[in-house]
Amino acid sequence: MDRFDAMRVFTRIVERRSFTRAADDLGLPRSSVTDAVKGLEARLGVRLLQRTTRHVSPTLDGEAYYRRCVNLISDLEDAEAGFTGVKPSGLVRIDVHGTQARHFLLPGLPRFLETYPDVRLHIGESNQALDMVREGFDCMLRAGELTVDSALIRRRLATLERGTFASPDYLSRFGTPQTVDALEADGHRMVGFYAPDAPEVAPFDFLVDGKSRRVSLPSFITVTGPETNIASACMGLGLIQVPRYRAAAELAAGRLVEVLPQFPASALPVHVLYSHTRQLSPRLRVVIDWMAEQFRSTDTPE
Repeated sequence: MDRFDAMRVFTRIVERRSFTRAADDLGLPRSSVTDAVKGLEARLGVRLLQRTTRHVSPTLDGEAYYRRCVNLISDLEDAEAGFTGVKPSGLVRIDVHGTQARHFLLPGLPRFLETYPDVRLHIGESNQALDMVREGFDCMLRAGELTVDSALIRRRLATLERGTFASPDYLSRFGTPQTVDALEADGHRMVGFYAPDAPEVAPFDFLVDGKSRRVSLPSFITVTGPETNIASACMGLGLIQVPRYRAAAELAAGRLVEVLPQFPASALPVHVLYSHTRQLSPRLRVVIDWMAEQFRSTDTPE
């Protein structure tokens, strides 16, 4: 293993806090990962990692060396990518909410892989807050107002239109509201949805007379999963407010109908986030550009 490959191994260990996870990410035997670190420590004459039975962390020298390695690897990848005919290669790990992956990304994936056959993608669906670098992801997609680490670099990919929806059965029991005030006055219910990074049920948000107005209603049920949210509304358990693409099939089939369209919900921004320590490697750059194009080509207003 050459010096730069050993540096890649070392940076992955620091980010994953594990020899085994780093070996799995890089497709290497664990013995090769261990030997790479031993070789670096012998060459530098310092200890780079603190090891226990349950945890791996960089020493002070290791942390300084990690930062230098990240910059050197990024410069090397940029230099290699500057030559004609050299295409990006390697694994890119993305964390994305499952509905976005299935609706926006998967349809265009075959063509992307035809263009970049040496790039491999791992698509994770955490639906929760995570330490992106520690978990080994190169980037993540998040919808809504961002509450994640401000140290992450962010790029807006799209803006998702939202609507308010209910089942015909629900409306037959509670009536069809004509105003936002009627939601509370007539005793309406919502399916309480907990966003991944939020400690409380997300309120509804309406544009009334040019101003944003938030409304929280009682709930028969609270959920954390987007599919369960939709299914609960179809079963008549309450109103929901979701991106329009999520309810498209149910609207077409008549399982849901839109209510209060004259008071639209605020749009939902979608960002891709990545660590400043990763920078934009050639393979990550083409993946992010491809994701941006996928959102644009699905008739999502930017």
